[in-house]
Order: sequence, then structure tokens, then C-alpha cells
Amino acid sequence: MTSVLEQKLLVIAGKGGVGKTTIAGAVGLLAANRGLRTLVVDVSQQDRLPALFGVAKQHAGVETELREGLWSLSIDPDRALLEWLQALGGRLSGRLLASSSTFQYFAAAAPGAKELVSMVKIWELTQGKRRRGRALGYDLVVLDAPATGHALGLLQSPRTFGAIARVGPIATQTRRVEELLRDPARSSYLAVAQGTEMAVTETLELDAGLRRELDRRVHAVIVNAVLPQRFTGAELRRLAQLGGDERAHPGRPLGAKRPAVDTVTRSAMLAARAVHDRARYQHNQVARLRRRRFEVFSVPFQFAAELDLPALARIAAHLARRL
Repeated sequence: MTSVLEQKLLVIAGKGGVGKTTIAGAVGLLAANRGLRTLVVDVSQQDRLPALFGVAKQHAGVETELREGLWSLSIDPDRALLEWLQALGGRLSGRLLASSSTFQYFAAAAPGAKELVSMVKIWELTQGKRRRGRALGYDLVVLDAPATGHALGLLQSPRTFGAIARVGPIATQTRRVEELLRDPARSSYLAVAQGTEMAVTETLELDAGLRRELDRRVHAVIVNAVLPQRFTGAELRRLAQLGGDERAHPGRPLGAKRPAVDTVTRSAMLAARAVHDRARYQHNQVARLRRRRFEVFSVPFQFAAELDLPALARIAAHLARRL
């Protein structure tokens, strides 16, 4: 399988709350470790990566160097729209444009306008020669996309506007962006899920949406925070016996005295059983993805109070064996 790190744009999408930013940061770190000039972009204006790397966050729209070879950027859709319209309008003052009723009307009335200009900005970042100034482009742009429905709206915005604007600079830009999104030699799509029914269902919806809108497929699914299956059936029965579970003693005479079990032992048994059941449920959901012929990569659960840079590095090292 061709490495997704060899392309210009890598879109990471999935259900909200499954760890897309974590995976995007880990993929960015992996790419930088391989010598690629890499940028992780988000369009939610959250830009959580600088704090993780211990770097002061810049203003929205400003690229932040996280470490050698790795940057992050949070795109402000309003600012991107203003810059885009200003570029189309030539020397028109940005302040004048922003205060004009025409701009306010366009921003409110044109569905998908902010999504389109965000994608135009992302396209520009993938180019070796940038439009503004002498800034260098990037070997790889990792897009930390919004939740599935919004991500599909973002990705289909060039097609939507392309159907309206058939000539002129807007048509040229939308065509370039759509060509990038459709080209398997330059772009790939990774889905991030967790081992839950809803997250897996949204992954299936993402893949269906990509096929419908761009004639593309999810390259692979990364299932995040997967718990290990620690116990065999015999070990589970032994744990139940230690915890005083009657179901573990089918041959005990009716009314026979149960052995005394201290509270700590029973609590430990119940906790172990709960974790085992949770892990089994997760693995059943992973099997559901595999039955759909997806390439599935599992990322182990990080047993830590909060995600830190060493944990991100461990995830990157784990993904290095698959990407």
C-alpha cells in the first residue's frame, strides 16, 4: 500500500470526539520525523497542538512552528473569506470591504462560501510556491477536518461553487481544489473512529459521502483508544471464583456457604470484568469495519490522566508501522 505520507494533502475526518486532533498531531509528528516539511491545519479555530508542544499559540491564520519540520495553522473562515474577496477585488481596502454591506450580504447569503475559501487556502498551502510573499510550501498538509457532516460539506464546497461559477477566477480556483481532492496521487482520506457503534456508523457515512461527492474512498480507518483483551476464558472464570460469583461454582450444593471475599478483591474482579467486556465490544466494532473491507489500524488506549507529548510520540511510533 502506498504511504499516505507521500501525498500533498491528507484529510483526517470522523465523528466528533474520537481523537481526530490527536491522530492528526501524531501523523504530523511522524511525517516530520521522516524529514517532511509538514503542516497540520484545522478550520475550527481551536488549534490545540501548540499547547501540547509547549509553544505559544499564534493568532488565527498564522502558522506556528511546533518543532523542526512541523507547523500548525488554524484557519479563521471569516478572515480567509475577507482575504479571498480582497484578492479578487484587487486594491480594495480590506477594512472597507469588511465594513461594506456587499461583503456582509455575500458572507451570509452564499452557502458554502467560507468552506470554499478555507479549501482554497489549504490548496495554496500544498503548492511549492505560495501566493503571498516568499513563504515556502509544505511537503504534506494534514487537514484536521471537522466532524463528518461538516467535513463532507467542506470537501464538496468546490463542486457546489463550480456548478455556479463556470468561468473566471472563482471557477479556476474551484477547479484546482476539486482536482486536488479527486486525485489519488496527491490526496488521501483517513477516517478516525473509536470502537463504538455510532463512531463506526459515521465512518461508513464518511466513506459513502466521499464516493458520492468525489469518487474517492477512505484509504484506511484508524480506531483510536482500543483497550487490550487481557484475559482468556479460563482466566475470567478464575477471576469470578476469586470474586465470589456464584455462576463460577455450578457444582456447589444449594445453600452451601459462600467463601468470604473481601471488598477489594470483589471490586478488582468487577473492574477487570468490566474492562474485558468493554474491550470485547470494541473489538466487535473493529470486526464490523473489517467486514466492510476497510484497512483498519488500531491505536492502543493511552493510560494517562491527560494526553501529553510523550503519549503523542508513542502513537506516532505505533502508526509508523502502518503508514
